This record gives sequence, C-alpha cells and structure tokens, in this order.
Amino acid sequence: MTDQELYEKALLYGKNALLWRRKFMGLLPEVQRRRLYLAKGFGSVFEFSFKLAGLSEEQVRTALNLERRFSDKPALKALLEDGEVSIHKLVRIQSVATVENEAFWAEQVQILPKKALETLVRDEKSLPGQSKPLQISEDVKWRLEKLQEKGIDVSALLTELLNRHEQGIAEEKEAIAANLPETQSRHVPVRTMKVLQKEHGTKCSIPTCKRPAEQLHHMQTYALSHRHDPRYLAPFCKEHHIIAHSINLKVREKRRESVQ
Repeated sequence: MTDQELYEKALLYGKNALLWRRKFMGLLPEVQRRRLYLAKGFGSVFEFSFKLAGLSEEQVRTALNLERRFSDKPALKALLEDGEVSIHKLVRIQSVATVENEAFWAEQVQILPKKALETLVRDEKSLPGQSKPLQISEDVKWRLEKLQEKGIDVSALLTELLNRHEQGIAEEKEAIAANLPETQSRHVPVRTMKVLQKEHGTKCSIPTCKRPAEQLHHMQTYALSHRHDPRYLAPFCKEHHIIAHSINLKVREKRRESVQ
C-alpha cells in the first residue's frame, strides 16, 4: 500500500466515522424516550453514549436539547435524526430558526460551510442602525459650527454634498459601463476598483458586516457576461461571498426547474 493509498483509506474511514457518529447522536432522543439504555444494562443515556460511541456528556446534552428545540420544526428535526449535517451547524442556527423560516435554515445548514453559516446567523440577529459613533475631526466640527452660527442649515449642506458624491459615483459607473468590452480576464480594471472603493470604502458592502472586503462579487454572473460592470459588482468579505454564490446557485436551479 502506497502512502497515498493509505491516506485515502484513512480519509474515507474518517469521513464514515463522522457520519456514523452523527447518525448515532440522532438516535439519542428516541433512546432517551424509550429508556433503552436501562433495558440494555446502562445506568444512563450518558453511559450508553460514551461506551457505544465515545460521546461526552456535553455532546449528548446538545443532541437532546436540539431535539427539543426542533420538536415543532420537522425539516430541522429530520436533519438531526438522520445525521445529515453536523451537530455544530445545527447548534448555530437554533436561536434563529422558527416554524416559519425552518425550510430556509434547513437548506443553508446543508450548503454553507460553518463560518459562512455563522455570518448568516449574525446577519439575522443584527439590528438596523447599529454602528460606531461618527468620527469627525475637530477642525471639521469647528467649521460646521461656524456655518451653523451664521444661520446656514448644516444638515441641508451635508445632504447636498452627500447627494453630489453619490451622483458622481453613479455617473462614473455609467461612463465605465458604456464602453465596457467583453473580456476573458478576471482581472478587474483599476478604474472600476477605484469607483467601488469610493462607494463602499474598504469594508464588506453588506450593511450589517464590519469585516474588511476580500473579494468582488459579480451580481451578473461573470461566466455568462464576461464583463466587470461596476453597476453589478460589490465588495464582500469571504463569508458573504460564499453566501451570495450559494443563493445564486439556488436561483439558477429554480430557473432551470421552471423551464423543464
């Protein structure tokens, strides 16, 4: 057996071990209800789980608690009982899952990696308007106060400046898009990068996210358009980029189903 063959066999056995452990944990609520552990000579469901599968007391309590939390959510309960996804993922969505949205979360725990799932849960919990206090230099504050003392409406002045800023960005995007050729290169032109930075700064463009932007997301699929149109580009952190692609994938699947 070569090193590569040994590694592949270890990888296969490891994946199977994780799968069967998840399936075992899914059985525990029913084992608890039937008191099966007593009939088989174990002192508790914790002893039963430790001796048969090496589970800790905390892992057992987590499985039992999730079953109670999902008692009115059949889609999520089925994922727990069948061992389709890890307990760690299900724990992360238990606080936001409701009877109304359980189908959405049942889908997300199956397609998103753990960090992206954590980000999506954080987005769900975030309240609008939560942000750091506005930081303005003392010089700017002094100048605004002087204008206000002269009877100038500072709010109207700032609104006008912000509107000009946004309008300038929109016009620059339109100018770039008007002469945008198709390209096989995934390299985004510098001019496009600069206008996006004017609009979004250096942070992820999701309002509730404070992480640095790491990747540009094409809202018009690049593989189809072959264009880097700034009107349909947004800087995302890694996790929000993964979430965006998973959503796009589901949209494309539903479109295909509707055509067939």
